[in-house]
Amino acid sequence: MNDEMLPVPRIVFPEMAAAPESAYRTAFDLLANRAPKEALELVEPALEQEPDNTGLLTLRAWAYLMRAQLQRAESDLERLVADNPTDDWSQHALGRCLERQSRYAEALPHLRLAAAMSGDPDHGLAVLRVEQRLNPEG
Repeated sequence: MNDEMLPVPRIVFPEMAAAPESAYRTAFDLLANRAPKEALELVEPALEQEPDNTGLLTLRAWAYLMRAQLQRAESDLERLVADNPTDDWSQHALGRCLERQSRYAEALPHLRLAAAMSGDPDHGLAVLRVEQRLNPEG
């Protein structure tokens, strides 16, 4: 075998990754590799053990967003924002979730707050995009 061979992906057995801390690590890796269905299979049982785990809720919201399950994502994101209004990722994600549902007026405050807190140019562009949709003549 040569060195240019692709590495074998790690095998994940959901029952072995059910502990919240290992579920988090594995689910994060799965989401980073665009595998939201598999991530949800790990996060759901871990959240049953720790329903108030902010990290796991964040991962579940991310997975729901990736799967376009927007009402479910919105529910988790509203909870995350209520628990920690200074979390710019949750604010931005909630704004994007609302934007994807064409609820621009509701999305704009969350997007503005995230842009102000983070200084991220992508967050600023999201604000401009939603403002344009709300006021197409302006």
